[in-house]
Amino acid sequence: MKHESLVNEDWSSIVTRLGGADALNATARETKAFLRPREITNAVDLLRLILAYCLGDHGLRLTAAWATSVGLVDISNVALLYRLRQCGDWLAMLVGHALASAAPKASHGRLIRVIDATTVPKNGPKARKNNELWRIHSAFDLPDERFGHFELTNHQEGETLDRIAVVKGEIRIGDRAYLQPDRMAKVIDAGADVVIRAGWKSARWVDEAGNAIDVVGELRDATAGLVDRPIWIKRKGGSLLAVRLVAIRKPEQAANEARRKARREAQRGGHTVSKQTLDAADWVILVTSLKPEDFTADDVLALYRLRWRIELGFKRLKSLIGLKGPPGTTESSARPHILAHLLTILLLEPLVDELEDSPRLAEAA
Repeated sequence: MKHESLVNEDWSSIVTRLGGADALNATARETKAFLRPREITNAVDLLRLILAYCLGDHGLRLTAAWATSVGLVDISNVALLYRLRQCGDWLAMLVGHALASAAPKASHGRLIRVIDATTVPKNGPKARKNNELWRIHSAFDLPDERFGHFELTNHQEGETLDRIAVVKGEIRIGDRAYLQPDRMAKVIDAGADVVIRAGWKSARWVDEAGNAIDVVGELRDATAGLVDRPIWIKRKGGSLLAVRLVAIRKPEQAANEARRKARREAQRGGHTVSKQTLDAADWVILVTSLKPEDFTADDVLALYRLRWRIELGFKRLKSLIGLKGPPGTTESSARPHILAHLLTILLLEPLVDELEDSPRLAEAA
């Protein structure tokens, strides 16, 4: 099923999957997206009109003309824009319902949640000049292979590990941006485990007594290409965070590429890359709260490699569904546009049939 068909031949099945006409009318009235019949007589037609505009490339005027030609509604482009701006809360509710209906439970094994964020540019000359963005905070749930959380913010709100409510028993996986000791502690205290990518100097590494640990020195001394040991991280507030350091040496090809990348970045920054950075580039460094008696080092690496799944999900969202910078310059028009695309990815067929295998370590690292 392609997204263009959502508002045409597949429309009746989409309405059913969203709970039916009565449910759509009720939620539209609850969020004040649809209050009383005028040129648009019901919430089902309103949603079809909004999705046709947001998923298409025809703009307000041509979408209004399409609606007239198919006998949906006779509406002006100005009235369509007004309707769009009233639909933000309704679309957010529909996205929430679609997510909740497919939320996996932790009772059948461990729920794995890969968290990350993607961005789309804001529209308008001022926003483009200042490189302003919309940020979509997401969680990708496994083994269901689908998005389990979306939250839309502006670019000023950063990526935080504890933004999403914890499901007790889950394993939360994140990249370097989520190495946030205080937030990691909150997630762990709520009953979850974490697997987070780390840089050699991205945390204050200490032993149980609070004495500094030279992580790069630990890597240099490792003879078997593996480090697996308890370690502690200093926090801004609270006691030391006890975690497990798991570091695995990369294959030669991946290590050479990581070193080249480190040198390029240093050259762009106008400084010489340090020997510690080059030594650390040979390794995949992870921290986790998972216990070694339950998860081996290889298990931890395999879990982290699942992070690639959310990258594929974002690729699908932007290429197949066509998510890009919304045309509106205000939140009232941009937010519904983005939410319509998020709703669409949830309505399309499950991702599992078209997802590729996880990349090789040389590509993932």
